[in-house]
Amino acid sequence: MIALTAAILTSLALARASSAQNVFAHFMAQNSYSYTPSDWTNDMKTAQSIGIDGFALNIAANDYEVGQIVTAFAAAEALNFKLFYSFDMSYSWQQSDMVDIVANQSSSSSNFLWNGNLLVSSYEGESYGDSFWSGFKSALASKGINITLAPAFTSYRDPTQASTMASTFPSIDGFFNWWSWPADVDANLTTATDLAYQSAISSRSGPYIMAVSPWQFKNIDGAGDWVEYSDTLWDYRWQQAVNDVKPDIVEIVTWNDYGESHYIGDINPVVDLGTQAPFYVDGFDHSKWRDVANYYIQYFKNGSAPTITTDEVVFWYRAYPKGINCSSGSLPRNADFPEDAVFALAMLTQAATVTLSIGSNTVNYSAPAGISMGSVPFPTEDQQIPYIEISRNGNKVVDGYGSMYVNQTGCTYYNFNPWVGSISA
Repeated sequence: MIALTAAILTSLALARASSAQNVFAHFMAQNSYSYTPSDWTNDMKTAQSIGIDGFALNIAANDYEVGQIVTAFAAAEALNFKLFYSFDMSYSWQQSDMVDIVANQSSSSSNFLWNGNLLVSSYEGESYGDSFWSGFKSALASKGINITLAPAFTSYRDPTQASTMASTFPSIDGFFNWWSWPADVDANLTTATDLAYQSAISSRSGPYIMAVSPWQFKNIDGAGDWVEYSDTLWDYRWQQAVNDVKPDIVEIVTWNDYGESHYIGDINPVVDLGTQAPFYVDGFDHSKWRDVANYYIQYFKNGSAPTITTDEVVFWYRAYPKGINCSSGSLPRNADFPEDAVFALAMLTQAATVTLSIGSNTVNYSAPAGISMGSVPFPTEDQQIPYIEISRNGNKVVDGYGSMYVNQTGCTYYNFNPWVGSISA
C-alpha cells in the first residue's frame, strides 16, 4: 500500500511537472463590452510578446460577455493563444448557465488543458458549497467534458485554514491563491498563504496557481476605497514566485482591471470606466510594468535568471503625496502605508550607478548587474518631475524624465494609482 501510494504521488508530481511553467493574465471580460475582434487580437499579441500564454477570462454574468468570449476564442485560435474561464462568483450564477458557457467553446483549440482536461477557475465561490462544484463537474462530464477545477476561494487566506479548505472541498482539483497584496498591513506580503495552500492540494491532480500583482488601489463610491502597501510589490512578489513558491501557474492580477489599479495592459479607450475610475486611471500608464514581467516570465519558465541585453530602469510614482487634501473622492483605507517616493527597478547588463532625482532630492546608488531597486523621496517643492540616469565609469549611458509631475497642491480626486515609465539604452 505504501509503495502504491508513493507511485500515485509520483505520478501526480510528474503530471504536474509536465504542465508547469505557464503564465496567464486575469482578464476582466466585463470590460469587453465595446471590444471588436481587433481589440482582442491586439491585447493577445501584446500579452504574447512578453511571454504570457493566455488569459483567465473573469466572467461575471450570462450576458454580453458570453458573446464577446466567442470572439475572444476566435482571435485566440488564430494566434495559438490559450484561454480558460474564471467565473466571478461574487455575482449570482446558475450552475446550468456555467455548464452551457464551458460547453459552448469546449472544442476550441484555444482551451487551456491541464492533464488533458479543460482548466476552470473562479473568483470566490466557496459560499456555494462543495455540492455545487461537484455537480458542476458532473454535469459537464455527462456531456463528455472533463474539467480540472482550480478555484480562488478568497475567504481562505489564513495559512492555518488550508487543510480545512481542502477537506471541505473534496471536489476541487487545484487552488488559485488570489491574494497578492498585503492584508491591510504596512509590511511586505509573505509566502505563508502560498506555501500552505500549495501543500494542501499537492496530492490532487490540479495546479497550484499563484497570483502576482503590481498594485492595489480603488476609489469608487459604493465599490470601496482602499490602497494596499504595494510600493515594491511588482519586484518582490515575482521573486517569491521564481525563488520560493515555484507554482504550477502564475496568474498576473490583472491585465485590465482598471478600477483596482493593477492593470498591466494598455488603457483601452473603448472601455467604459464609469464615472469615477477615470479620475485616477486616465493618463496613468502602466505599460512599462510589462518590461519587468517579461524578465520574470522568462525567469519563471526557464528556472534561471535570463541574460539582460539592454540597460533599463523602470520607475513608478504617484502624482501626489499621501498627506494631501483632495477636493473629491475618499481618502482610502491604509492611506498612510505608501511611501512618498519614486521607485526604480534597474535591469542592467553590468554594474552601474543609477541616479534618481526629483526636485531638491537626489539618490545615487550602485546597482549590480541584473535586477535591483532604489528610491528617492518626494521633494517639498511643488510641480516636480523625476529624472533618472544610468552611468558607468563616469560616463552617462542613458537618462530621461517622467511624464507626470508630483504636485503638492491642486488635488481634485484622491489618487494612489502610480504612473509607470522607463529609460533604456
